[in-house]
Amino acid sequence: MIKNNELIHPFDVTSNESGKTYQLTPNSSKSVQPVALLRLSVFTPVGTKENGGSCPQKGARRVAIYHCSIKVISRGKGKSAVAAAAYRAGEKITNQFDGMTHDYTHKGGVVHTEILLPDHAPAEYADRAVLWNEVEKIEKAKNAQLAREIEISLPRELTREQSISLVREYVKRHFVAAGMCADVCLHDTGGGNPHAHIMLTMRPFDEGGEWGAKQKKEYILDRDGNKIYDPKKRQYKCKSIPATDWNEQTKAEEWRAAWARLCNQTLEQYEHAERIDHRSYERQGINQIPTVHLGVAASAMEKRGIRTGRGDLNREIEVTNQKLRQLKARISKLQNWLKEEAGNTEPPTLADYIQGILSRKAQAGKTGYSQSLYNLKDAAKMLNFLQTNNIMDMAGLDEKFKSMIGEQLDIQGKLKPVERRLATLKKHLEQADIYFKCKGKKPLTEAEQILFTTAKDYLKGVMNGKTTIPTKTWKEEYTKLTAERKTLNQRYLALKEEVKEAEKIRKSVYSILRQEQREQQPHRKQDVER
Repeated sequence: MIKNNELIHPFDVTSNESGKTYQLTPNSSKSVQPVALLRLSVFTPVGTKENGGSCPQKGARRVAIYHCSIKVISRGKGKSAVAAAAYRAGEKITNQFDGMTHDYTHKGGVVHTEILLPDHAPAEYADRAVLWNEVEKIEKAKNAQLAREIEISLPRELTREQSISLVREYVKRHFVAAGMCADVCLHDTGGGNPHAHIMLTMRPFDEGGEWGAKQKKEYILDRDGNKIYDPKKRQYKCKSIPATDWNEQTKAEEWRAAWARLCNQTLEQYEHAERIDHRSYERQGINQIPTVHLGVAASAMEKRGIRTGRGDLNREIEVTNQKLRQLKARISKLQNWLKEEAGNTEPPTLADYIQGILSRKAQAGKTGYSQSLYNLKDAAKMLNFLQTNNIMDMAGLDEKFKSMIGEQLDIQGKLKPVERRLATLKKHLEQADIYFKCKGKKPLTEAEQILFTTAKDYLKGVMNGKTTIPTKTWKEEYTKLTAERKTLNQRYLALKEEVKEAEKIRKSVYSILRQEQREQQPHRKQDVER
């Protein structure tokens, strides 16, 4: 029971005259007493709030920010390894492959850069311009994969030096040791989003320091272990297999888990309680919707007080998650209470018991009883609740609350995919808007060109080969899902009111049982004296 934002134990009774609080407890009698009946209700008792509010338990693990994205920089998507390296390092580098110069010396927020080389790699590759121009040179295909990039958020609990040491250890242990060249750049604009960009080469080195092949040929053998000749192609049948395991799907999970593990070790080393987890909320068993990564540009705009689409989306998600947390807490309390009272195999007939009390008091002419505890309207509402929902005993009351809980869980389950799809559609529409704004504009600034290329690549990836951007369809679906979300939220609020009304009914039942116990106490005392 909540009164004036303070939590009161359900068995505490406050006198209206003195203001003193008493705690009711069941007696030792084997007969069913009013308090015992009260304990059979499914209203969850709420723990007392001490010292003005609750606080995390001592030693409780707090969650730090986790972000680790892995992508491939491909020439087939119009990308350049030299341009990417220049941008992330804030340097000026000329791409010898196409003759373009990329100057990002004006870029701010670059706080640390370094090149880490494996064994057998030429020493001159420690120069960023040399390294990535050699990559552009060796990768001749139009659709060649030039580099792999890993973007990671850095724990804000660590100092700059600790973060650099952490990233260096991570890169050396999991990438350089495997034979990759690593270009590490740390960014921190002071906006609360420190992060690192790790660009990795895609080819191994041979013992002579030369680039090795990405794939190698393997002959197909028959049952006897002999090579199979193909007369049409006039050669033996063979297949190409990767020279390394760097592109296997399991590697991404391995690298993400390794980053989380090393971060947690470092946080523990420097006595921070925060921890990170690379697993999704669903895999962690956390029933909430994840927020989207803001990125550097959006973070800077939000810091300046400029609202962004991603920021608005995260704020909407947080409101929904707050509702889900409140719902989960209430459901958990109700379920625990139901579990606790499940052993009561012979619950009394609550409606008959209450009606019996009312009838007996009415026949005795105790009109003040009704006026002090509840009025006829409240009594009618209470009995109507029991009768309308066909609740004739405590088992029926339990079932009613179980159905309410089930409906709330159903709303929760429907909200999650709706929110996820709305987030996806919002991103589709944002990229489409950028694409159409920049498409017919000439000339484009460098920043506009980057945005246009990014939007174009994104739309190409989500359209599944279609040539027409379905902006209208996306907008219609977004409008439909927004309406669906509104309906679900409205039903959630309606259920909240139903629970509130049920709590009022519980209070009335409690008042009746409390008064009945008070009136029975003198009789029990006289019986003891005799």
